Amino acid sequence: MRRFRRAIVAVLALALVAGAIYAIVAVLQRSETLVTERCVAVVGSESHELATDQAANASLITAISVQRGLPPRAASIALATAMQESRMRNINYGDDAGPDSRGLFQQRPSQGWGTEAQVMDPVYAANAFFDGLVKVPGYESMEITQAAQAVQRSAFPRAYAQHEGMARAFASALTGHSEAALNCELRMPEAAGDPAAVVDELTTAFGTQAATVQGRSVQLDITGTQAWAVAHWAVANAKTLSITQVDVGGRAWNREKRDGWQSSTAPAETVTITVSAPAT
Repeated sequence: MRRFRRAIVAVLALALVAGAIYAIVAVLQRSETLVTERCVAVVGSESHELATDQAANASLITAISVQRGLPPRAASIALATAMQESRMRNINYGDDAGPDSRGLFQQRPSQGWGTEAQVMDPVYAANAFFDGLVKVPGYESMEITQAAQAVQRSAFPRAYAQHEGMARAFASALTGHSEAALNCELRMPEAAGDPAAVVDELTTAFGTQAATVQGRSVQLDITGTQAWAVAHWAVANAKTLSITQVDVGGRAWNREKRDGWQSSTAPAETVTITVSAPAT
């Protein structure tokens, strides 16, 4: 009889442990589900939010401006333009005013912007926009909406103005002129990251980079605005590249903690981008 009672107690204890584990896992899964994924740029007293796919596109556009050696104003103009034209998404359709418009900047093949395949390529589209912008005399000192209109020749020339605040904030962060200014709140990745993919995307965005892969991390020996431009780019692309941590200039962004940029022991002269580990 005693053995029977002890067996029952043991079974109940195991059931309680199993139930507790199940409850903890359920809470953790639910907490992940409840995370609202977004990216926020805070510069001065202004805070502006983009969805993660919009932020990734903004980071590519801005990185290309950095690669070309253009001033941050060029990135601001481009971001305001892309937001107005496509909501910063690489769409494959136009509107009544431009039925053949395509891509981030809604460029029209019929107006000499390139083939449909070309304008649907975000890298080509961004470079085509900047090619047009640098031909506008004095664009650096123009109102954003005037400079955008000089390139786009839209039927709604004042519409770009409504996106100026967002464009300035994200351009300032993504060009590296505002440190620790871009934060993305994300769920934890479902797949392992690939450091080689990070290097490939970095090269596409910024041009050839002297990057070193060590285990799950990519390291770049860069400082100043270039370092923060790359670090913020990594945060903006953390969702698609399964990036879990970015270290730069004594600061660290950690995907799991979701507390923005915090002080760390990261060396000032190195950017380290770490991706998620394979499942065990």
